[in-house]
Amino acid sequence: MSRHQRPLMRFCWSSSLPRLLVLGTGLVLLGSSLTSIAQAIDPHTRAQPLSPFWLWLIIGLQAVIILISQLSRTKHKKTKIALKGAQRDLEQRVIERTNKLRNINNQLYDEIAKHEITEELLRETQDYLNSIINSMPSVLIGVTRQGTVTHWNAAASRATDIAATEALGRHLFEVYPDLPVTETIIHDTVDSGVPQVNENIQHGSGSHSRHTDLTIYPLLSSEITGAVIRLDDVTMRVRIENMMIQNEKMMSLGELAAGMAHEINNPLSAILHGIQNIYRRTSPELEQNHKVAQSLNITVEDVQAYLQTRDIFKFLDGIREAGDRSAKIVTNMLEFSRSNSRSHKPTDISDLLEHSLELARNSFELKTPDGSEQLTIHKNFDTKIPPINCSAAEMQQVFLNLLRNACQAFTNEEYGAPLYPTITLTTKLTKDSACIEVEDNGPGMAEAVQRHVFEPFFTTKEVGKGTGLGLSVTYFIVTEHHDGTIEVESQPGKGTKFIINLPLERPQDLTVEALSSQSD
Repeated sequence: MSRHQRPLMRFCWSSSLPRLLVLGTGLVLLGSSLTSIAQAIDPHTRAQPLSPFWLWLIIGLQAVIILISQLSRTKHKKTKIALKGAQRDLEQRVIERTNKLRNINNQLYDEIAKHEITEELLRETQDYLNSIINSMPSVLIGVTRQGTVTHWNAAASRATDIAATEALGRHLFEVYPDLPVTETIIHDTVDSGVPQVNENIQHGSGSHSRHTDLTIYPLLSSEITGAVIRLDDVTMRVRIENMMIQNEKMMSLGELAAGMAHEINNPLSAILHGIQNIYRRTSPELEQNHKVAQSLNITVEDVQAYLQTRDIFKFLDGIREAGDRSAKIVTNMLEFSRSNSRSHKPTDISDLLEHSLELARNSFELKTPDGSEQLTIHKNFDTKIPPINCSAAEMQQVFLNLLRNACQAFTNEEYGAPLYPTITLTTKLTKDSACIEVEDNGPGMAEAVQRHVFEPFFTTKEVGKGTGLGLSVTYFIVTEHHDGTIEVESQPGKGTKFIINLPLERPQDLTVEALSSQSD
């Protein structure tokens, strides 16, 4: 019997058992019914016992019924036990499969959690890199080989006023048409794998010019082809380089001035010495002059009378005065040429201003359509100001720059012909500083010009007529080298005033004095 037929046989046996019981019961009832019928027909007839056949038949049927009933009960028990075993197996399989599914679900949850953590880390890394790129002052633009923008940092947005969301996916020259890059340069960079560099690209002219460095880097990846364009604003670097070049020129000019002063000083000394000898050789106070005059049959008095009559002494006085003035100018040039010495010494500010006026005197003659007009200098010096501990050469450079700027302001074409041009120099003593004012009645400055007047390379002059370094150097010398302040007050059409305040005692001087007192 096959494995599939056994449940069917169990079902047949279990379904035929009630029928056999009903059949046996029916036979017993049939025999009892026949006996009752016979007694009813003939009441006087005694009940006859059943024949052996029927008796054995009934007994056999009962035995068969009992046997079948016992077999059916046994099979039923076995079937019940088998069903319980199958149920237990099924439940065990369900538990195992449930646990397996639970483990698989837990693994899936773990993988999902890991992916979420990895995704979060990637997002944080991307945000961090974007923050770094956007924090850089350089313009960074990522492009494909065809010039499509793939990255656009904050500096690029500030330079073009175009947000990254608007620039991404568009062509480079559409969003940044002023960029000094061509498609050929991008193709060559990507194909060769070598960065392209272009330095000191100038935009604009004059004091408003800007300089940038352009670098194009190829993307070093086998899967992605493109380039990164970087723009750096190097305007300040270029200005500092120009300032250093200008400083070197000034140092060279200082050395040249020193050499010229020495060369001029030699013949000048000979001229002054010769004038002095002329006075000595014609003086009646020297006995030797009388002896030489008598040997020539003349008198010293006659020579004196002739020289006075012909105004020779006036000429000699003029030559001596010009020589003394030239010697003073040479001395000032020598002092100014020593600008590489920044030693601070007690200096009389009034004397320093006088020396500066002597050096700048050639600038005080202003050209007008009617000829020339002499600049008027007013001096209001406070004699109570003590000597200021400063670098005389540097402060003289400051005063010369301010005087030169004032003279140049009077020759401004927009201002017109100067009308009583005047420069007023004032020194006064305040609570803890010495105040120096350089004021002119020139054209003045607008407020926009005043805000930038001390910036390097800022100039209102035409190209080639000014470097824009004079006032910036002045500001640097006063504030950095002397711990002072410099301010400007001006109104258009009412003149300009520069106010310099120098401390009477600098912090470095106090420190030196304290150390020297401790050593004593």
